[in-house]
Amino acid sequence: MKKIILLLLLILTVSFDSSKESEAYDVGEWFKFRIHYGIVNAGYATLEVKEATLNNKKVFHVVGKGYTTGVSRFFFKVVDTYESYIDKITGNPYRFVRNINEGGYTKNQEGFIDQSGNKVTVKDYKNKTEKTFVIPKNTQDILSTFYYLRNHPRIDKINPGEAIEIDMFFDDETTKFKLKFVGRQDITTKFGVVSAMVFKPLVQSGRVFKEQESLTVWVSDDENRLPVRIKADLAVGSLKADLDAFKGLKGPFKIKKK
Repeated sequence: MKKIILLLLLILTVSFDSSKESEAYDVGEWFKFRIHYGIVNAGYATLEVKEATLNNKKVFHVVGKGYTTGVSRFFFKVVDTYESYIDKITGNPYRFVRNINEGGYTKNQEGFIDQSGNKVTVKDYKNKTEKTFVIPKNTQDILSTFYYLRNHPRIDKINPGEAIEIDMFFDDETTKFKLKFVGRQDITTKFGVVSAMVFKPLVQSGRVFKEQESLTVWVSDDENRLPVRIKADLAVGSLKADLDAFKGLKGPFKIKKK
């Protein structure tokens, strides 16, 4: 249960890269996921795109929040907030915030990314430390990855079995986030039948996940590239998250049949 919100934010990063102005999303986009752990309604996660000014420059300010509810909140309270400040043209982040409380385990960090110098300075306000790390060019933070990937020029050309890799900085290190495209499928949602692209983010098997391909993500096969369903086979139990509400999408959310 401890990782349920973090897992959702991590596995929402499922679409692609861009070197031009955003097409899949814009200021005002907001959506919410309902998370189930087995048969239990475990909580919700939301993602919202706002606008901010950073160093006299207009940027996207993305805010992700996750929290447990009901019985899950009684047994294990989770209140997580992730933020990212993203360049509107390149899709690269300049700053990120991680403020979490997972059953008493807390983190309060802020990262400042020097894209031209290929480094990130992480300020840990809880432990009163400051560290600087060297990172590869175009490295993303955990939240910006999702938005950076939603406009990949190969989105309509990728073939089943192909995978895309991206450098992602998280927990004081850069890792390779690898995403494999499975194919297309129509799925039934609360909004109706939706055409979706199916992906499997490759994860490390062991303590959290059963296998390397334990995650499956369905993304709307339209210009929004919006995640509509996520399933995960965990080492203990299973997780499912479904799109529960949305507003402010850049393009029409295509529903084949209600």
